[in-house]
Amino acid sequence: MGDSGILDQVSWNGDGLVPAIAQDFKSGRVLMMAWMNRESLQLTIDEGRAVYWSRSRGKLWRKGESSGHVQAVREIRLDCDGDTVLLVVEQRGGIACHTGRTSCFYRVLDNGEWQTREPVIKQPESIYK
Repeated sequence: MGDSGILDQVSWNGDGLVPAIAQDFKSGRVLMMAWMNRESLQLTIDEGRAVYWSRSRGKLWRKGESSGHVQAVREIRLDCDGDTVLLVVEQRGGIACHTGRTSCFYRVLDNGEWQTREPVIKQPESIYK
């Protein structure tokens, strides 16, 4: 395991979590946001791939473990307050969202309604068997 001092510099919330934003290293586009706990951040550092904490499943979640859409980490950044992590990643397969889109942020507020502005690249049924 790495230096726990690095993890001590993160401002974990009351649940022991920190939000982590994944950003595409080429385009700079925000791909997704997920949560990390100490173990998942340490595993991300050790393995060089994004590992998150799934609040809904209550367990570690290696991005791409079931879809193959692994996020290879190029850089890990911590914001000025220490309460948000930024992962600069290479998104394998070009799909970060479980809906089969490039980014989870595919809806835009337009005239008081959420408009879908991004196509599905691959149908979720074909990604998750």
